[in-house]
Amino acid sequence: MKPALLEVMRMNRICRMVLATCLGSFILVIFYFQSMLHPVMRRNPFGVDICCRKGSRSPLQELYNPTQRSLERVSPPWLELSSTAVLHQMRRDQVTDTCRANSATSRKRRVLTPSDLKHLVVDEDHELIYCYVPKVACTNWKRLMMVLTGRGKYSDPMQIPANEAHVSANLKTLNQYSIPEINHRLKSYMKFLFVREPFERLVSAYRNKFTQKYNTSFHKRYGTKIIKRQRKNATQEALRKGDDVKFEEFVAYLIDPHTQREEPFNEHWQTVYSLCHPCHIHYDLVGKYETLEEDSNYVLQLAGVGSYLKFPTYAKSTRTTDEMTTEFFQNISSEHQTQLYEVYKLDFLMFNYSVPSYLKLE
Repeated sequence: MKPALLEVMRMNRICRMVLATCLGSFILVIFYFQSMLHPVMRRNPFGVDICCRKGSRSPLQELYNPTQRSLERVSPPWLELSSTAVLHQMRRDQVTDTCRANSATSRKRRVLTPSDLKHLVVDEDHELIYCYVPKVACTNWKRLMMVLTGRGKYSDPMQIPANEAHVSANLKTLNQYSIPEINHRLKSYMKFLFVREPFERLVSAYRNKFTQKYNTSFHKRYGTKIIKRQRKNATQEALRKGDDVKFEEFVAYLIDPHTQREEPFNEHWQTVYSLCHPCHIHYDLVGKYETLEEDSNYVLQLAGVGSYLKFPTYAKSTRTTDEMTTEFFQNISSEHQTQLYEVYKLDFLMFNYSVPSYLKLE
C-alpha cells in the first residue's frame, strides 16, 4: 500500500478520535505498567481526576477538548486548530505504534523507579511535565520552565543565564516526589517533550562537548577514555588531555559493546527513549526541533500563558544543520554507520525520522 494512502487512512481514523477522548495509558511508576500490547483503556480525562487550576482549565483539557475561546485564537479557527490536533495525534500514534511493534526492545524494563524520572521537570502551577532532552533546545525550555514556576521572579526567559538554567536546584523534577504524588502528576498533568533528528542531535553533542576547548570536564571524563580505546599510537598528551577526539573515534566508542556494558550513555548522546521512557509514559505532546517555535508556542497556549510568554526566537549561528551532519558522516564506514543506526533506530522510528540519504547501510 502506498505511504500516502496509509497516511490518509490514518488521518481519517484520527479525525474520528481527535478531541473526542483522551487515551488513558496512565502509569503506576513502581509496581505496575499497563502493557502496550493490550488494548489501551479509554477514559474521560476531564472528570474528577483532573482538578482545575483555581477555576481555569488544565492544559490537558485545552489539548483534548478545546474551548471556543481557544478556537478563536487561530485563523481560520476550526480548520487550523483541527489540523494541529491531528498532527499531534499522529505523533502520539507513531510513538504508540513503534512501542507495540518493538516491544521486546522498547520495553525491556517493565518497571520504572523514581531515579528514572530525573529528566521530567514539573510545573505545579500550570500542571505541566516537561522531559528535557539535551541538544534539543533544552536550555531555552528550562528557562521557560523557570519563568513558569518562578511565580513572578522571572519574566523574560532570555534574561536567565544559560548556566543558571542548568542548575538542578532551580527546577523540581518528578523523582523528587513520593510514589503517589508521581502517579497523580503523571495522570493529571500534560506531559510533553521535544525531539530532533537523531544523528543531527548526535553531531551537535559531539561538536559541543569535544571540539570546544572550554569543555575540559568532558575531555577528561570521556575524551581520554575514547582516545585510549579507539586511537592506535596515541600520544601521551592526547591520553592526558583528551581534547582532540575525532568524530570517527566518537562513533566507534558509541557502538563498542564494552561502552554500553560499562555505564549508561551520557545524557547528551543518550537515546530519547532511554531518557524520557515514552513506551512507559504516555506523552500528550511531542514537539520537534524542526518546528520548534510553532510547537513550543502551542504548549504555552495550552498552558494559558501564550498571550504574554513566547518561545525565544533568536537565530543561533553555530547550530548543527543537516548539511553539516552529512559532512561528518562522510568518513564513517558503512559498517559503523549501520551499527550506529541500530543504536538509535528506535528514536528514528518512534519520532518518524526517515533513514538519512547519506547513510550507506549494510
